[in-house]
Amino acid sequence: MSKMDKYTAPRSVVTGSAPKLTEAEEIEASGVDKLKSIEFWYESNKKNINNILIGVLAIVVGVFAYTRFYKGPRIEKANDAIFRAQTYFGMDSINLALNGDANNLGFLKIIDKYSGTPAANLSHFYAGVCFLKTGDFKNAEKHLKEFDGNGTMVTYVAKGDLGDAYMEQGKTDDAIKAYEEAASDSDNMLLTPLYLERAAMAYELTNKNDEALKLYRRIKDEYPSSAQARNVDKTLARLGDYNP
Repeated sequence: MSKMDKYTAPRSVVTGSAPKLTEAEEIEASGVDKLKSIEFWYESNKKNINNILIGVLAIVVGVFAYTRFYKGPRIEKANDAIFRAQTYFGMDSINLALNGDANNLGFLKIIDKYSGTPAANLSHFYAGVCFLKTGDFKNAEKHLKEFDGNGTMVTYVAKGDLGDAYMEQGKTDDAIKAYEEAASDSDNMLLTPLYLERAAMAYELTNKNDEALKLYRRIKDEYPSSAQARNVDKTLARLGDYNP
């Protein structure tokens, strides 16, 4: 028998099993399998994925177009429109400020036509003050509540005016809350003592003299140079507080 006759083939050949892979080969094979799995998943879901990507792209383009070609010019037009209404307001021409004239929009039309713009928001404030001046306290309340001053000084004035609108309608508790919000900026030496005084007076109307005294005392202690502090000692004495 020759050497070739004595040769025995490796077990893997005899059994048909694959040769054992090295660690590097196993990692590479695993990576290939994962890649194929991802490719299969993508091919199976390609239509949905592409639709999602197209949808996202459409949203991005739409937002850009809205801001650049619609919102931007719309804000500019609203700003132009409110200028004339503000001029009428400054002239105390309340009807023209509210309703406009043959060529210019008033605050009410600006609110309707340019809703969502800063000018429309500010128009709510002006409209509220106009209605307050004309004695239409319900509409004054409506528009002043719609106005958002975002922490500016105007928001404190608006809250104070809202308090006045409430008071005129007999909504004293709501008025107190509005006045106290209007007086929430402790550094405002002009408005805060004014609205503290109004809140205190409203408390007196509801027979809550202790609460009123606290606010009058704040005016005396924190805002001694204010106009409201000039006669506050007499008010405190009237309510039984004789402390100097």
